[in-house]
Amino acid sequence: MILKIGTRGSKLALKQSEWVKGKIEARYPHVRVELVRIKTTGDKILDSPLSRIGGKGLFVKEIEDALLENRVDLAVHSMKDVPAELPDRLILSTFPEREDPADALISVTGQTLDQLPPGAKVGTSSLRRGAQLLHIRPDLRLVPLRGNVDTRLRKLESGDLHAVILATAGLRRLGLSARITQIIPFDQVLPAIGQGALGLEVRRNDAQTINLLDFLNHEPTKIAVSAERAFLKELEGGCQVPIAGLARLDGNELHFEGMVAELDGTKIFKEATIGVGEQAEEIGIASARRLLASGADRILGRIYGR
Repeated sequence: MILKIGTRGSKLALKQSEWVKGKIEARYPHVRVELVRIKTTGDKILDSPLSRIGGKGLFVKEIEDALLENRVDLAVHSMKDVPAELPDRLILSTFPEREDPADALISVTGQTLDQLPPGAKVGTSSLRRGAQLLHIRPDLRLVPLRGNVDTRLRKLESGDLHAVILATAGLRRLGLSARITQIIPFDQVLPAIGQGALGLEVRRNDAQTINLLDFLNHEPTKIAVSAERAFLKELEGGCQVPIAGLARLDGNELHFEGMVAELDGTKIFKEATIGVGEQAEEIGIASARRLLASGADRILGRIYGR
């Protein structure tokens, strides 16, 4: 049996897909897994922030097209890149155990976020990261930064920046943990929806592949990500708005915190909720509605031009 994985060609995407390939082949000696590299629009356009060119879907659309056209059998996604809405014929069937969802700061001189000098230049193109950083440190100068992890680290090493912000999970998966100066606490910067989690996307009617992948599923990760994505969907969120959310399961108790912020960080709305794992989606939706009622609707309305 041959199973084809659709993957982006970045070093991190290939590392993640290779990990899935290794797990499948170790479990099923009769299955041969092939990686099919697919260049997405998000990989081609590197000179503009995602918020200007279309957002999250830019990293998955071409791969989803390949799935729908039966050119590949599954896709391995970083969940923070996956839009809240999927094509009708596709589902996210499997969620391996999540890596650390926190953001990491890498600075030239080993200074933490609080220690950076006044007016320090910090590289990030994420509106979510930018708004929360400016809320803590309004003096920071944010510098747009796109590209893969190596590209961003090279930009830091060129001397143009004091620090960059990257996902801890990606750095760990690439074996770059030693580069991390500080893992930023969640009370300072909440992560992107799904950050640190992988999702395996398949055709809804492909029962054979769904069953084959089931051994990789980590139920606490699936529950947490479902709460976060329900929150995102209720807010109709994309890359144009600073939205963050994190769900964590403690036994059967689900702790969720969500956030919507002004682009300049002057105003941040947060909502914390505790419930049970079985009600993950309801918790995400209820948190979103409470945030909207508390004033976040005005931010969304202004940014979306409503």
